[in-house]
Amino acid sequence: MTAIADPKEVAVLSGARRSPFPPIADYAFISNCHTGALIASDGSIDWLCVPNFDSPSVFGSLLDREAGSFRFGPYGIDHPTARAYVPGTNVMQTTWRTPSGWVVVRDALTMGHHGTEDLVTPHTRPPSDVDADHMLVRTVRCMEGRVEVELICEPAFDYGRTPAQWELLDGDRHTADATGADQRIRLRSDLAMGIEGNRIRGRQVLTAGDTAYCALSWTKELPPPADAADAFGRIATTEAFWRDWLAGARIPDHRWRDPLQRSALVVKGLTYMPTGATVAALTTSLPETPHGERNWDYRYTWMRDSTFTLQALHWLNLDWEADEFMQFLADLEPDTDGSLQIMYGINGRRDLTETIREDLSGYDGAKPVRIGNGAFDQRQNDVYGAVLDSILLHTRRSQRLPRRVWPIVISQAEGAAKVWQNPDQGIWEARGAPQHYVSSKLMCWIAMDRAAKLAHMRGDPELAAKWHGVATEIHADILANGVSQRGVLRQHYGTDALDASTLLAVLFGFLPHHDERLRNTVNAIAEELTEDGFVLRYRTDETDDGMSGKEGTFLICSFWLVNALAVVGEIPRARDMMERLLRIASPLGLYAEEYEVQTGRHLGNVPQAFSHLALIQAAARIILAERLEELS
Repeated sequence: MTAIADPKEVAVLSGARRSPFPPIADYAFISNCHTGALIASDGSIDWLCVPNFDSPSVFGSLLDREAGSFRFGPYGIDHPTARAYVPGTNVMQTTWRTPSGWVVVRDALTMGHHGTEDLVTPHTRPPSDVDADHMLVRTVRCMEGRVEVELICEPAFDYGRTPAQWELLDGDRHTADATGADQRIRLRSDLAMGIEGNRIRGRQVLTAGDTAYCALSWTKELPPPADAADAFGRIATTEAFWRDWLAGARIPDHRWRDPLQRSALVVKGLTYMPTGATVAALTTSLPETPHGERNWDYRYTWMRDSTFTLQALHWLNLDWEADEFMQFLADLEPDTDGSLQIMYGINGRRDLTETIREDLSGYDGAKPVRIGNGAFDQRQNDVYGAVLDSILLHTRRSQRLPRRVWPIVISQAEGAAKVWQNPDQGIWEARGAPQHYVSSKLMCWIAMDRAAKLAHMRGDPELAAKWHGVATEIHADILANGVSQRGVLRQHYGTDALDASTLLAVLFGFLPHHDERLRNTVNAIAEELTEDGFVLRYRTDETDDGMSGKEGTFLICSFWLVNALAVVGEIPRARDMMERLLRIASPLGLYAEEYEVQTGRHLGNVPQAFSHLALIQAAARIILAERLEELS
């Protein structure tokens, strides 16, 4: 007799169950390179932090349906006909069909030409010709028929803790200020607006050819658009900014051109222009396990991302962005021993103390909601390798090693030499007991290997020889203790469990590409650490990570496997897996952190820079192999 599943368990597993929270993959991402917003398919801004990526949210319905939202669209219609990015941009366009007509809405965090110093988010890097307006602009055009358009703006400051207090300015129904938690934002629209408690609302009927707009500003220096023409013009300027930027990227004429372009735009959109830092993701506390506790704040810059960021940026020929990121690294304040933290704030701040927001329901009930990240003061030995590999990449590209960077090389190399024999929390920031993780030893080897190369380039053979000697010692230790009897790289020295982070041995040239141990590791992960072909970080029942619950498959690990398959010569397998990964992108070409195979949903924070960086690297590896094959 077939057992009947527990209805509660079915509800958890079903990706189609009813929920007031939109699927993570349904959100659109827009950015002005200072902050970003997520737009639900019903036209509501459900996530926006101002003025920075890591500021408290003004619209936080992503984490609690009462934590603030901002909708602009046709009245009474929640399901659009089509949603797409304006080609080559981070500007969103939504087409709506109503019973009586058609309208098109465009949303942008706008960019503009400014001749004055930015006092809202001061720059440590040279300002560019075009910078953020610190403004959200939304326009609508009626294409056909007659459509009633509605504006509902209900901010809730400080992650929903403080409802907005609205005030119409001088009796003008077209301009209003909202205040709360020591913040003030200004809304302007050509719709006549009225205050309803903590929200403001406007409605207007448009006929074919009519337009309307609304704009939210959080700076006094740049007032909102004066009229619809000004609003449409600001969006046009923003579209031109993104297209001009993309024109400078090297995107090959290949069948994967579109996902490469979208990934490049995502990575740029997650870059904090004032300092050159890149946030790991736009959001906090989107669950890796549905309804679970694996919820983290990713609005910071991880040092481990540095080498992947530099690889992708240089491959795309985005050398300016690569240099900005390198200068951000050079500005960071190290610990007293000269080592760098595993992560920093986007302005370089060191203290990312984690707090819990008990007042928020969490996305679809996933709690706790975390602000800050308690892993910031963990000891993770992979940091040294990530930093030094990125410096070597950038030095080779620019053909020079800046004077201000050399002290970082020395401190990171000396740090890696001191700690490589110690256990740590590993690349995944496990909150269990420290272990001798193979990936951490590997990254220490990378640190010493890259430091030796940099010393040689600088003309210091004695130091190069010293650091090369340490690299040789680490290499031998990994092969002696980090390889199982069947010739596969372990998760850590005390287990034969698999870990996708050991794929880094393939990607960073730890052994020759034809080495049997590399091939064994790649095949073992492909066959034993996957669900329906998508890669897990590790088996949670085999790993003491200090957390409960199961994870989805990690998208970066799946892209790493694509890359690794290509390195060991399995190009057809790599290509097939790449095509599968491209097919599971969100409808707008975005990737979160994880993918739940059973339900086909995206999980974790979104958009995830790591996922898009890994896509670029994996695509580059296969495209290069295909081009070389054409020449053979």
